[in-house]
Amino acid sequence: MDIKTLTHADGARPLRIALFSGNYNYTLDGANKSLNRLVGHLQDTLGATVRVYSPTAPQAAFEPVGDLVSVPSVKIPFRNDYRLALGLPKAIRRDVRAFKPDLVHLSAPDLLGSAALKLGRALKVPVVASLHTLFDSYLDYYGLGRLQPLVRRQLWKFYGQCDYVMAPTEAIGDELRAHTPSTRVRTWARGVDSHLFNPDRRSEAWRLSQGFSPDRPVVVFLGRLVMEKGLAAFAETVRRLQANGQPPQVLVIGDGPSRPWFQEQLPEAVFAGFLSGEALATALASGDIFFNPSTTETFGNVNLEAMASRLTMVCADAPNTRALLWHGRNALLCADQPAAYAEALSQVIQDRDAQQRLAAEALDRSAAYRWTEILDEVVEVYAEALASRPTPAMALDPGMPQPRALWPARRTVAEPQAASLSALSS
Repeated sequence: MDIKTLTHADGARPLRIALFSGNYNYTLDGANKSLNRLVGHLQDTLGATVRVYSPTAPQAAFEPVGDLVSVPSVKIPFRNDYRLALGLPKAIRRDVRAFKPDLVHLSAPDLLGSAALKLGRALKVPVVASLHTLFDSYLDYYGLGRLQPLVRRQLWKFYGQCDYVMAPTEAIGDELRAHTPSTRVRTWARGVDSHLFNPDRRSEAWRLSQGFSPDRPVVVFLGRLVMEKGLAAFAETVRRLQANGQPPQVLVIGDGPSRPWFQEQLPEAVFAGFLSGEALATALASGDIFFNPSTTETFGNVNLEAMASRLTMVCADAPNTRALLWHGRNALLCADQPAAYAEALSQVIQDRDAQQRLAAEALDRSAAYRWTEILDEVVEVYAEALASRPTPAMALDPGMPQPRALWPARRTVAEPQAASLSALSS
């Protein structure tokens, strides 16, 4: 029996999944890109019906995949680009009950996620959570660092009540296991679309159109322009290189509330704004060095996209980067200090051979992360949850084999080094 058969309720109708998200499509970020891709995969490979419950905005960032139901929300005071859901009102709860989900998937430990967790328990269906953001690691950037212990306790409490939690890396998974021993923890990494992000997208014509000299490397930043992405460290590193007589050519791809501040700090940089699709792939592949000083990522989708584009990787030495990259082999991983970043960038700017070697190795490493296989791992977790907790809504044959035995063995992506989740908050 295959996985599609296992995930059909009563052996007949396709699986119904209720997915709860804090931001499914109103502001583009790495988490909702992954969630939308997952929903598409579930629909295409399983024929599943996915109903998504999330805050929405008058102007969406992109068209959602699946059926999207708007839940009441308000703007977050210090981050107006994001919204906070206000739980699950009666009308939404009635909608969920009428949908009759076989499984509840929670993607954020917010008020909406907590209410959906309780509803999942009332419906007696498996509750699976996926971890996308370590919210406590953001607090220092907003003057709220003293709240970190409280927030972390609440995170452990939330994830400890779920049947399964999917962590983006083994390091974070180990930390979850230590704090939530009753919860079954699995790994859901992220993938990269190599048809979109690849070295063939590089365009010398595009570089020239942006005013870049062909004889000097272009240092790229890609991501939301918010302070927790390491903008201050990036700007200070560029100033140090300028002071040392190595002024880099800088390309910034992305947008966000901190863009005016960032532009003021980097007046000579090219700000391309928000890009997507082939425009993003071309811009990224047309750079040379990818500099990511963020220490708050859980996985770092942008790192994978840069690796697949054959850029030289210079990143913060953080758990998420250590899950993807080896220092000295396919990247330079640095202590989170502008002096360390500047030294690493200076090294690869001066040594073109090292630059090319690191970029080639990063490209090879990215081949281990393909979306189809990565998303199939989520399907496996769903199947395991459904098989281990049979309910009236999902009556499974007691003689049915265990999910893991149904799936062909695949090569596991090994992580280069062990890392502690707590390092993200240091």
